[in-house]
Amino acid sequence: MSAVASNQADGDGRVTVSLAELISLRNRVARLRLPPQDSRAMRVGAQSSRLYGRGMDYAESRAYQPGDDVRRMDWRLTARSGRLHTKLFQEEREGQLLIVLDRHPSMHFGTRVRFKSVQAARAAALAAWYAVRAGERVGLMQFGSHTHLQRPRGGVHGALDVCGAIAKGDAGSSGHYESLSQALQRVNKLQHGANRLVLITDGQSSDDSAHRHLLETMRHTAVRVLIVADALELALAPPGHYPIEHDGERRTLVLRSETQRASFQQSLGASLLRLATMTKSLGIPTRTIDTAGDPLDAVSALLRDGGTRR
Repeated sequence: MSAVASNQADGDGRVTVSLAELISLRNRVARLRLPPQDSRAMRVGAQSSRLYGRGMDYAESRAYQPGDDVRRMDWRLTARSGRLHTKLFQEEREGQLLIVLDRHPSMHFGTRVRFKSVQAARAAALAAWYAVRAGERVGLMQFGSHTHLQRPRGGVHGALDVCGAIAKGDAGSSGHYESLSQALQRVNKLQHGANRLVLITDGQSSDDSAHRHLLETMRHTAVRVLIVADALELALAPPGHYPIEHDGERRTLVLRSETQRASFQQSLGASLLRLATMTKSLGIPTRTIDTAGDPLDAVSALLRDGGTRR
């Protein structure tokens, strides 16, 4: 049964994830102009071919998608199921995208429009809808205060399962805080079959070992990183009094001088900068978004052609 079929109440889309919004993002992706299918294929760890002829080994069948070659229709399965199906051959296996979503408590923060966790969820859903529209299977691995693996699955049901798992993960917690390096070790051990991976995080879960494990992941998977940041992590805060809460205690942070505000911004954005520096040293295409903007352009750039660094 799809994770979407749960009885979980929908969120508000600001502090908690709105499942209805995650599903509705499909319409936005549907309006995008995608590049030709051949140029989208990421050939990391596997080869892909559009050749068709004798000597090719049949691999599996999947639901028909617009643009599929009608000569490859699986008419027997179509007749049995009542739905159109296409045959896939060994040299033409579908790409698979694994979305790795940060669920650390640091993501539950935001001073503009929504929490980082909600913006990250929206970006993950957009990535899922983009992948299935491009003919890829899509899966999800969550880490931090919630750990979950949704193995790659094709078609609309694959994206719906990802959206449902995201909403469920937003509402629950395992109580175990997995670091980025631990999450990457789990990725590298799993037989997930993905040839592309997009990591969505605020960078605060990164640790000293993350560099080494990112490098290991890159040996068999094309890695992309989307950093989600709050406005206060990206620029100086305006002068003023800021109520904060830590370990159940509420206090007021006073930021008057430019020196105070610069020190605060540098401290708050240190993790973001550390991760961005790390991905740059490894040559990993990376984008940064804030909590108020639209993540669609950043997501589509990373998945369309590897992304441009920003």
